[in-house]
Amino acid sequence: MREGARISSVLYPRWYWPSFAAPASVWLVFLFIVPFYVVLSAAFGTIDLFGNPLPVYQPWYWSTATFQDILGRFYGTDAFYRPALIRTLVFVPAASLLCLIIGYGVAYYVARHAGRRKGLYLVLLISPFWISYLMRIYSWQGLLQPDGLVNRILAWMHVASSPVGWLQGKPSTVILGLVYGYIPYMILPLYGFLDRIDQNLLEAGRDLGAGPMKTFVRVTLPLSRQAILAGMVIVALPMFGDYFTNDLLGSTKTAMFGNLIDNAVQSPGGGPQAGSLVLMLMVLLVVPLLYYLRSTKRAQEAA
Repeated sequence: MREGARISSVLYPRWYWPSFAAPASVWLVFLFIVPFYVVLSAAFGTIDLFGNPLPVYQPWYWSTATFQDILGRFYGTDAFYRPALIRTLVFVPAASLLCLIIGYGVAYYVARHAGRRKGLYLVLLISPFWISYLMRIYSWQGLLQPDGLVNRILAWMHVASSPVGWLQGKPSTVILGLVYGYIPYMILPLYGFLDRIDQNLLEAGRDLGAGPMKTFVRVTLPLSRQAILAGMVIVALPMFGDYFTNDLLGSTKTAMFGNLIDNAVQSPGGGPQAGSLVLMLMVLLVVPLLYYLRSTKRAQEAA
């Protein structure tokens, strides 16, 4: 005990523990803060004679004309960007909720009932990451073609009398594509938390007369609230900027916010417009991120 007390009472310099965060901090400065400043400079900058973005790095020379023009496309009489924003605010919550419903069930089963096959199930959950996301979406294109396997099965089951146009701008196709692409990011954090819940807490609930469902609702679900929030943030944030899922499984009728950014980048002279759209998207994403950080801080203080 004396030796342990002596070790715990060692006084370190004030710079000792912060030094461990120094490499990551430097890395963050170069890979986030500097590129973010370049985006700001491009958004409030101009273009050259060839239509390429010309960032202006001096803030006193920045112009907000392009930013105000892009902002005006989301409201007013000329709001032709508004449908894409509305679709994004509908598709992303719907896909995130489906990821949560499906992913929670999978994570709960693997954590509680998989037994010796737990490692096998985890490998199967991670295995989609071994294949390019682009190639997996291309495979779904083949499955959803008018003469694809999905329509053949529906015709064989007499569910649809004619081929369904899954790739002709159906919102359900884009939402399910988002779920398919991002659901592993929901399952893994949920599993990691559910697997660490103390079994004694569950047994205490049963000893007090609670059945399996009541124990789940009153004990397991509240304890996994932080994991649910973490999973929702992990899957929702990249969905807001996703554009290739709609490019491959949707159409212009299902364009999302990410498609607006992609179209601006691809168009000549669209650099400042793309930068302005990126800034607006970041402001939109700050709201759920701040809520998650606040909730996490409260949970740590309560513990």
